[in-house]
Amino acid sequence: MYTETLKNQWFSNVRGDILAGITVALALIPEAIAFAIIAGVDPMVGLYASFCIAVLISIFGGRPGMISAATGAMALLMVDLVKDHGLEYLLAATILTGIIQFILGILKIGRFITFIPQAVIIGFVNALAILIFMAQLPHFVGETWMMYAMVAGSLAIIYILPRFTKAIPSPLVAIIVMTILAITLSLDVRTVGDMGAITRSLPMFHLPNIPLTLETLLIILPYSLPLAFVGIIESLLTATIVDEMTETKSDKNREVKGQGFANFVTGFFGGMAGCAMIGQSVINVRSGGRGRLSSLVAGVFLLFLIIVLGDIVTQIPMGALVGVMIMVSIGTFDWTSLREIAKIPRPDAVVLIATVAIVVTTHDLAMGVFSGVLLSALFFGWKMAKIKSNEVVKDGIKTYHIKGQMFFGTMAHFVDLFDYHADPDEIVIDFSSSHVWDHSAVTAISKVKQKYENINKKVIITGLNEDSQTIVNQVGLSSSSGH
Repeated sequence: MYTETLKNQWFSNVRGDILAGITVALALIPEAIAFAIIAGVDPMVGLYASFCIAVLISIFGGRPGMISAATGAMALLMVDLVKDHGLEYLLAATILTGIIQFILGILKIGRFITFIPQAVIIGFVNALAILIFMAQLPHFVGETWMMYAMVAGSLAIIYILPRFTKAIPSPLVAIIVMTILAITLSLDVRTVGDMGAITRSLPMFHLPNIPLTLETLLIILPYSLPLAFVGIIESLLTATIVDEMTETKSDKNREVKGQGFANFVTGFFGGMAGCAMIGQSVINVRSGGRGRLSSLVAGVFLLFLIIVLGDIVTQIPMGALVGVMIMVSIGTFDWTSLREIAKIPRPDAVVLIATVAIVVTTHDLAMGVFSGVLLSALFFGWKMAKIKSNEVVKDGIKTYHIKGQMFFGTMAHFVDLFDYHADPDEIVIDFSSSHVWDHSAVTAISKVKQKYENINKKVIITGLNEDSQTIVNQVGLSSSSGH
């Protein structure tokens, strides 16, 4: 079994995984540098984080072929901590983030991904695609026509080359070709080196230089908690998307623990907290990456690029990498959702649009997802809170046939369904088409029963299914009424 798993997850697609990993590593460099700059730290902090997390998650993660590294969503949460307390506190917060995530993984929080509706997932994907595209626009500011030509040329290679051969990932070819053109023709274009200095040195083990006190914990905990949850949400949603792209399943709880372990170790090697990257994961999958080897190669080759090929890497034109990321945004966006939005239920359409709008406006993926889930829950609760009754009078007995769900949301309406004083002396309440869910529902039934008994009328409760009868027996009708 172990040998079979090793083969399937590591060595079933060696060539595709290696080439995809190399492509991802090249695209990771400007992203990691940019996210480090957003967080207010040295570019190497982002690069070290991307190396450590990509390598560790390839071994300990639960989703083969998914890329994790430093991300923009996490970087935005670090800004104030770095500004107020410095890098050492950020490293400590990264370690604590990893510990929190690992504990949540042990508690199997990964199962809660099933509570995120499809409309929220599609909204998340579309919003992320828009954000990826928007993130490329600043690279065009102040640039000449050569930048536009380079982006156009990169996109042409990316989309046309696969029609002739898929032996080498077209994004990798685009980056190589554009880099050769920029160097040989001495083109005056913006390069990776212009984004930040790359130090050709290995990450070293380093204990954060902070006092081990309760005060320190109180400083970093308010940052580590949101970092942990944002990392988990983005990673689990990305894992779900990669599951669909590859038509395979992943271990969500193992992924959460893997993310935690990766962040924990990264904090000791000078890196910032990170999580799964949907953009890089899409590049990996579309370039032929499927197994854990692709993530490992991405991390290892990233370090190789920094240490050995640093001088060449700094000359990679940003136009080539912008072209690759535009391809990612186009490929990530769920274009079918535009055609089907008029066909899906209106509440789902509202949730989808709201999720996209909130994420794009705030640049906060977690807020968008939480808002989408909350809105879905409200719509669902509103729909479920509809309850009605069909009344039949026969032989002096009035039967109320209840239809709908009995829970806290229908409690008040249920009590108002009955005509207490006008009804005959014997009442039957039939729950054959209903279900009793909670204590509030039992309380409502008990109130109705008590109202009739107070005016000397008999009430018979019938039609309760097994689960409903169990909760009614547990709570007890007489005790629920307070009489």
